[in-house]
Amino acid sequence: MRMQILKFPNDVQELLKRKFKNNHREWLKGLGTWPLEINLDIPTAKKALLQRDEARSWLASWKTWQERKPCSPGSLVWTEHRFGALGTQSVPEKFILESPDDVAAWVGETARWARAVNRYKSLIQRWPALIDTLPRHFNVLADYDNSEFINLTETLSWICANPNSNLYIRQIPVAGIDSKWLETRKGIVCELIAAIRGDPSEDHDFFRFCGLRPQPHLIRMRILDPDIRSQFSGLSDIFAPVEEIAGLDITPALTFIVENIQTALAFNDIKNSVVFMGLGYGVNVLGEIPWLHHTRCIYWGDIDTHGFGILNRARSYLPRLETVLMDEATLLSHRELWVEEKDQHASTELPLLTNTELILFQSLKNNAWGHHVRLEQERIRWDEAWNALQIIAISHH
Repeated sequence: MRMQILKFPNDVQELLKRKFKNNHREWLKGLGTWPLEINLDIPTAKKALLQRDEARSWLASWKTWQERKPCSPGSLVWTEHRFGALGTQSVPEKFILESPDDVAAWVGETARWARAVNRYKSLIQRWPALIDTLPRHFNVLADYDNSEFINLTETLSWICANPNSNLYIRQIPVAGIDSKWLETRKGIVCELIAAIRGDPSEDHDFFRFCGLRPQPHLIRMRILDPDIRSQFSGLSDIFAPVEEIAGLDITPALTFIVENIQTALAFNDIKNSVVFMGLGYGVNVLGEIPWLHHTRCIYWGDIDTHGFGILNRARSYLPRLETVLMDEATLLSHRELWVEEKDQHASTELPLLTNTELILFQSLKNNAWGHHVRLEQERIRWDEAWNALQIIAISHH
């Protein structure tokens, strides 16, 4: 067994890997104590005598490294040491590295470290305020290819020069920048812009902070009443920004909120009614539509844990929201059409559910009828579903 106090070249390399991992961001800022000295822990005479082969192997490994030194940075400090009955030997006492460049070379990070250093120096020369923020993004500095790094730099430059452009991302006149590229890098761009501006807050809305215009949030609604449609030249299917839906001059008495789009498209006319579709967990937009607070709202989603999760969220914005076809009887009468819900909702308590809804939700969570049971709303027999919807409409009028 190797003596733990002896450090072979491989041991030093592993030690340096840990140091590089833990300290490279600080080193990028020019911090750290240099040169870096690693004590090789010369064995005592007793240890050398008891584990003679191990001590010889240790000494030989460093002599071999010394002979190959031109291939690896660093230097050894040798000293004469007496090992009792074994006599006096010249042994390595310390291993010294002069800079982070040497550490990077020892751990196989030369290319990444050099790129990161060069890019860091380039960016802080341009924007000194980034001196403390950039090291947190070492992987970006080290791993972006040249085109990506140029895109990032030019994007920062353009936003700094045009802080209130009110343009869409696709309109930014920077070569190589498109919606997909910037959408996936909004976090780092926003953080770096904040640092450049000296804004200490951490909660930044990307579009507002960078002076850009977000793509409109489109929602889809069908007008089910011919009389209301006549106000819009017969238009029945509206896919528009939520602000425009909110501004419509309509006062339907009944609003359905349906998860599946094809289910909503299957609705026939219902007097004084509209139906929203396909919002998923984006039901929070309903809170931005003032006229919904003056209408009876009915939610119909899948009978699974996420269906009730969406219902719970929707009630945060529409407290009087009711449900249809999301009950135990409907679930059990369609047993042959069940499928598996792959990933259940994480919560065990949804505080805005009614007692009956909560019992059904928890039964699904606890696999009362089988593993991750799910009944998708579009699988419910349409004649039964349409009958239930008409009963609601008739009872309301």
